[in-house]
Amino acid sequence: MAQDILIVDDDRQVAEAMQRALEPEFEVRIITEANQTLEACQTKRPDLIIMDITFPEGRSGLEATQTVRKTEALTDIPVLYVSGWDEIEDKEDSFASGGDDFLSKPFQQRELQLKVKALLRRVARTKKPPVVEVLHVGLLELNARSFEITTDSKKVLLTPVEFELMRFLMSNPDEVFSADQLLQRVWGYPPGIGMPDLVRVHVKNVREKIEPNPRKPIFLRNVLRRGYMVPTTTTEDVERVTSG
Repeated sequence: MAQDILIVDDDRQVAEAMQRALEPEFEVRIITEANQTLEACQTKRPDLIIMDITFPEGRSGLEATQTVRKTEALTDIPVLYVSGWDEIEDKEDSFASGGDDFLSKPFQQRELQLKVKALLRRVARTKKPPVVEVLHVGLLELNARSFEITTDSKKVLLTPVEFELMRFLMSNPDEVFSADQLLQRVWGYPPGIGMPDLVRVHVKNVREKIEPNPRKPIFLRNVLRRGYMVPTTTTEDVERVTSG
C-alpha cells in the first residue's frame, strides 16, 4: 500500500504541483486551511505532512504542527515545511514548533521527492527495534525506547530527529562529523540536498535541552571548521561551565 502524504497549503496550484511530483508513488491528499490539519490527520493518519507556514485565515502552519505534536497518536508524524521564508530565524521557529525539515520556495520537484523519501526512511529506521537499548557516553545516557536522554542533572525527552542525531553521535563518541556528513548519515540525504542550517538548528535545540550552559556546550560540542561531536564528558567538565 502506498504511503499517505497530507499537503497543507492555501495555494492550490502549488499544492497540486507537489501532488503531481509525488504521485503515483504516494497517495497524496490536499487541504488548503491550516485549521483543518488535525481533523484530516485524525480521519486518516498520514505518513508525512507537507506544511506551508503562512495562511490567510490567521492560523499559521507552525501552530497547526504544534497541535498535531500534542496529540499522542500523531506526535511522531514527520513534518516538512515549505515556505517562501528563508531566514535562519524562520527555520529556527519551524523546527522549534516540531518540524523535521524545511524546503524554501521555489524548489525543484526532484528536491521535494528526495526530501520526502529521506524523511520516510528515517522514520522507518527509528521505528525498528533498537540494537542497543541504552547508550552511555560519559555523563550522557540515551534510552532508545523512550527517546529520553539523561545527563548528570536532568532527564529530557527528545524529538525523533533529535534522538536520531544523538544516537548517531553517541554511537561514535569523540569522533567529529561535518554538517554534510550528518545530513547524509542521520537524515539520509544524498550529497547536496540537505542544508547545513538543518543541522545547526537541531543542534541548538538539543543544547537548550541538555547543556548546563548552552553557550558553553560540553555534551554536544562543535569543533571549529570541522563539525560536531559527543565527547566523553566528566564531572570536571560540568563544574568548569557551572562554577562562577
